[in-house]
This record gives sequence, structure tokens and C-alpha cells, in this order.
Amino acid sequence: MDISNYRHKIIEVVKFREVDMLSVCNNAVYFNYFEDARIKYMQDIKKNYALEEILEGYSFFIMVHNECDYLKPAQLDDELNIYTRVEFIKNSSFGFRHLIEKSATKDIIAKGGGVVVHIDRSNNKSLPLPQEFYDAVLKFEKDVVIQRSANV
Repeated sequence: MDISNYRHKIIEVVKFREVDMLSVCNNAVYFNYFEDARIKYMQDIKKNYALEEILEGYSFFIMVHNECDYLKPAQLDDELNIYTRVEFIKNSSFGFRHLIEKSATKDIIAKGGGVVVHIDRSNNKSLPLPQEFYDAVLKFEKDVVIQRSANV
């Protein structure tokens, strides 16, 4: 769980509506934090690398796998650093990894990841990722596994 491998970070603060009677953050909320981080990651990649074919009207991304390991609880008003990276890219899908760090203690309190698929809006089938996406992620990330195959 080396944070130095993660170049993207957002900050979340645990809100009242996200906790139970003991002020502990509900487990499902972590997936919202991951989603916020993925969306911001994609927006930043698009902006910083002038991507034209990603997040456009003819395609979208759908989550096909999501996971989280809870290591320590977050509580009301905790400031959390959500670190995100792309771990691998295939023909039409790619995988994210996330770490959640409690800002005050620098403890990693959760880790997780997910896989998203690039979908063509016209037929709801997987759509190959454009080369510009591979190029942008490879420029931004330290270590990404490329798993392209002849079949999409």
C-alpha cells in the first residue's frame, strides 16, 4: 500500500448523513468516495491531456466490479485523502485502485478498486478505448499494465 504509486488525490470530509449512531462512517459510503475519486480522475485526465474522445456523448463508462477492504473506521468530521490510480488498461476496460488515508493520522483505513467498461451508447456494447486514453494514462501514471488483445 505505497501511496507514492498514487498520483491523484481528492479530499473528502465525513458528513453527518454518512455516519451511524456511533459516528462511524457507513461502509457503503466508501464506494461513493471511490466514485467521486474516479470521476475527478477522469475529468483531470481529460483536461490535463486534452482528450477529445473520452467522456463524450457517443460513449459512457459502466462499473462492472467494485471492491473494498475496510481496515479502520472513519468517523464524523474526519478528513480523508482518497488516492486513485489506474492499475491496468485492456481493450475496452480498465481498473482503478484506491487508498483511503485518514489525514490526521496518515493511517490507511480502506483500500479497494474497480473495473469500468467503455460502452457505445448506440448499441450498449463495449467500445475500444481510444489510443489517446492509453497515451494520457501512461504519461500520468508510474506503472500501468497494458493488456490489449486481438479480441475486444
